Amino acid sequence: MTLLDNTTTSIPGKPARSVEVYDFLRPTTLAREHSRVLELGFETFARQWGTQLTAKVRVLSQVTCEQVVMTTYDEFAAGLPATTAMVLCPLEGSSAKAVIQFPSAAALGWVTHMLGGNHAQNLPERKFTPIEQALVRRLMDDALEDLRYSLGSLLVAPISVGGFQYNSQFAQAAAKSDLMIVASFEIRVGDAAAPATLAIPAEVLLPQLGDANPTSTTANARELVDAQLAAVPVDVSLRFVSAPILPNEILDLAVGDVLPLPHPAHRPLDVTIDGIAIGRAAVGANGSRLAGIIVTTEERLA
Repeated sequence: MTLLDNTTTSIPGKPARSVEVYDFLRPTTLAREHSRVLELGFETFARQWGTQLTAKVRVLSQVTCEQVVMTTYDEFAAGLPATTAMVLCPLEGSSAKAVIQFPSAAALGWVTHMLGGNHAQNLPERKFTPIEQALVRRLMDDALEDLRYSLGSLLVAPISVGGFQYNSQFAQAAAKSDLMIVASFEIRVGDAAAPATLAIPAEVLLPQLGDANPTSTTANARELVDAQLAAVPVDVSLRFVSAPILPNEILDLAVGDVLPLPHPAHRPLDVTIDGIAIGRAAVGANGSRLAGIIVTTEERLA
């Protein structure tokens, strides 16, 4: 079922409210378990990418993962600048491509450092020359290697650097309705910072994540419960026989009063768990500590 109403309604005296289309057959939200696994993977990728940039560019670099969301390719592309650098990365077995996006001006600054120059400010957003493209491709090859390492078993399809695109509206990496896992980053090279995004088709990653709420078989439920209960710590107490006492006696208690206990001197103390007697123990010692020596146990039906 799809909500088709995409109109903007307004009520006098209230701000206008926009109604967005939502396709229930293609939800665009990640399960919490999936989101956390992906965040950890992309955070690892960010650290690895920053290390690689530092080595290649020869300037202290840092990459920070800011957000991981799932959205359609159309929404992803619409949120990009009109002119930007997009590296299209084919994935084996998928018609959709992954996309690494960053400002071309930032990449030109990285190339300048790689060639021994100083990063110039206010570089233009333009296409790369063949030499610049070759250097950026080397950086992207290293980035994809870091991505494969960081995502591990989540990314099973071989991925490689394909072509470059500089207009986000013309890049046809996937169909408009295809779902993409989009990670947003901040890349800081020296004093210059730039935003970047990495979009991977959801169909490539989600199958490896499994069910959001996996269930276990109940065939051996009794054994599982017994095993769990056997590992749960419990408080064990040694208890005297209780003595009945009236409320007015309790209210009149004062320091130094003596309460007689009906516990026979020759009788062991009760060994109790949560008030239930499971045996009896005599008072003893274990080194410098008091201890209870079990003398009898009580069998109870399960």
